[in-house]
Amino acid sequence: MPDSNLLETFETPSETPFLIEHVNEEFTSVCPVTGHPDFGSITLRYQPSKVCVELKSLKLYHQSFRNEGIFYEAVTNTMRDDLVACLQPTWLQLVTNWKGRGGIRSTITASHGDVPQSWQGK
Repeated sequence: MPDSNLLETFETPSETPFLIEHVNEEFTSVCPVTGHPDFGSITLRYQPSKVCVELKSLKLYHQSFRNEGIFYEAVTNTMRDDLVACLQPTWLQLVTNWKGRGGIRSTITASHGDVPQSWQGK
């Protein structure tokens, strides 16, 4: 099971609003139906309120999905929920882009809060 306890934070360095974007281009999990590996990229965008996620802990959190049999939609929503619980951001957007299988590529987007219009649909 993915382990949200791996996520660590540090205090935001500014009271002025700013955007953070982290991209993991080497995400893997396992298809719960076929048992085959799923490969994708994860893009996390958020406006911190009081804390930011520490990158090594984010990487370890992502790796906790590696052997997990889980659908794309569940990956995306689980990550969104875990990150919101940990960070309490002003807003957060998580986009997962999955490599094609059987001619079908998938993109799943899960959000929290009022994502600025300029970031919607990216």
